[in-house]
Amino acid sequence: MTADRLELAFDKIRRLPEERQAAAVQALEVIAAQDDAALTGAEIEGVKLAQQSVREGEYAREEDVRSFFARYRA
Repeated sequence: MTADRLELAFDKIRRLPEERQAAAVQALEVIAAQDDAALTGAEIEGVKLAQQSVREGEYAREEDVRSFFARYRA
């Protein structure tokens, strides 16, 4: 069930360092603010690339994340 998977993900996020928790919150806020339109193929590919980066331990610096969201926030 999706709700169960969300709870597991939230539990994992709660154990992350504060900086990574903040990045996760910002990403979820962007998703929640969007309409229910399906992702495009390019967006899905972007998500897959981001997931791979995370698995490899590559993360954006907090200042880069803040700058990105500042540009695209409505």
